Amino acid sequence: PSLLSSSIEYRKTKKMRSVTALLLVAVVGAFVVSTASATTKEGLEFLAKYEEQEDAHVTASGLRYKILKESGSDVSPTRSDRVKVHYRGTLIDGTEFDSSYKRGSPATFGVTQVIKGWTEALQAMHVGDKWEVAIPSELGYGEMQRGRFITPGAVLLFEMELLEIV
Repeated sequence: PSLLSSSIEYRKTKKMRSVTALLLVAVVGAFVVSTASATTKEGLEFLAKYEEQEDAHVTASGLRYKILKESGSDVSPTRSDRVKVHYRGTLIDGTEFDSSYKRGSPATFGVTQVIKGWTEALQAMHVGDKWEVAIPSELGYGEMQRGRFITPGAVLLFEMELLEIV
């Protein structure tokens, strides 16, 4: 190959790398936009009404919660802990989609092995506390369908009881 053909080949390769990089940025950007969840209109209305309730709290992330039972403990789990929790999960229409109470056995898992809303709530709770949390889709499953009941953009309600750090 001549010096000229090598130079042309180098420019083509460099241009292809630039185009490939731009395509990669576009694909990643489209993925991020498509996975950025949007809570449904009904969910947003529910959350707005929820936070108007006298005993409701709202965090900077948008998590809503009510303290149903305060334990008096000052021990809270950290991101690296495993916890034992009793819970009941429902949709805003009252449809129950999961319950450790019904199974008769609390669940044990790592604080970060659950949806973002749970991770945030667990770290704010104290051992023995029982909370009700309203989780916007951005802190839940986002635009993913989860099982038969949880649809894209769904707001999730949980009654959570932090039994212990294991």
